[in-house]
Amino acid sequence: MNEICEISGRSSRRTIDVVHASLVKRRQAEKRFQLYGLVSIVLGLCFLVLLFGSIIAKGYTAFKQTYIGLDIYFDPALIDPEGRRDRSTLMDADYDRLLKNTLSSLFPDVKERQAKRALNGLLSAGASYEVRDLVLAKPELLGKTERVWISADDDVDMFVKGQLGRSGSESERRIKDNQIAWIDKLAAEGRIEKTVNTAFFTSGDSREPELAGIWGAVMGSLFTLLVTLSLSLPIGIAAAIYLEEFAPRNRWTDLIEVNINNLAAVPSIVFGLLGLAVFINFFGLPRSSPLVGGLVLTLMTLPVIIIAGRSALKAVPPSVREAALGVGASQMQMVLHHVLPLAIPGMMTGAIIGMARALGESAPLLMIGMVAFIVDIPQSITEPSTVLPVQIYLWADSPERGFVERTSAAIMVLLMFLIFMNGLAVYIRKRFERRW
Repeated sequence: MNEICEISGRSSRRTIDVVHASLVKRRQAEKRFQLYGLVSIVLGLCFLVLLFGSIIAKGYTAFKQTYIGLDIYFDPALIDPEGRRDRSTLMDADYDRLLKNTLSSLFPDVKERQAKRALNGLLSAGASYEVRDLVLAKPELLGKTERVWISADDDVDMFVKGQLGRSGSESERRIKDNQIAWIDKLAAEGRIEKTVNTAFFTSGDSREPELAGIWGAVMGSLFTLLVTLSLSLPIGIAAAIYLEEFAPRNRWTDLIEVNINNLAAVPSIVFGLLGLAVFINFFGLPRSSPLVGGLVLTLMTLPVIIIAGRSALKAVPPSVREAALGVGASQMQMVLHHVLPLAIPGMMTGAIIGMARALGESAPLLMIGMVAFIVDIPQSITEPSTVLPVQIYLWADSPERGFVERTSAAIMVLLMFLIFMNGLAVYIRKRFERRW
């Protein structure tokens, strides 16, 4: 008997030892898993910081622009020889000659044609238009001398910002030795200034980096999102309400639900091909317009809004429906007066996330021609335009050094819009969503 008790005691001790050993291994495995997760999060944050840091380091300089101060004599004989102050005469005046005469007076020793061309190249290609606009706004300047700050060429701008160095062979630099000497002289006389680049936020696209802005792309994005929101939000909410509250449960509704879920995972460029075939080739809608872009993005965001809307409706407890029906409300009254108000915050969150996705899309819009070079600011949904992601794509493909910083700056603006929209979605969910 004693032997049996001793054997059973040893067996139980072995079992306990095995259990303790397995517990130690499981706890060690759990700690390793937690460590792996922490390392993954840290690595992800490091890569995110590296990405954002690289974008900011390349793009923050675009928010400032270099200007050259010139004491321009607004010669009436050159601008308005007849003295009538006629607007068409003022617009057609030779402002290039006016600027060249001013530079020649600052550097009278520059005589050779090639040197003069390099000297005139210090100013932006749009400098004459800046002077013209100033004269049109203030005709009283005729006959007077006034200091005017003119946009510098993009190479001069990069040099002043320190992104083009002085060292190296002159043949390997975009800016020459004589231009560096002239810039140094202008800087010593207080004629070089870096100020806020308002043109970046108020101008449309341009072939010259110092004149290029994002306002045309911002307006195109605004019109496109306006069309998308006005179509996708009511259609998406109505479809979600019908499928969740009124549709019979049969194979047809199951097929519709499967297709909606599949459409949410379709690559965005497929919607661009669909828009090209249907809206442009079949219906003949204007190419490269926010109207077509909004229709294409509506098709792309509808599944997202429908799925989010149905999830919000499912989150409303059945007791709310039962209580409404119990006091005599019809099914329509139950949905519109009781269920829908409780589900609206979740629906709006899904809609905002869908709009944020639409704002960042470029592939479907490339297929419908919104990649065109558009200088004018669009004024309606039918005028040719581009959007901010496509504008970034166009600038990233440009060889000029000045477009590198403007590409990064436009990415920063786009990211701020996306962060704001996603933050707004989180706020709406936290502020208005009811927890059951």
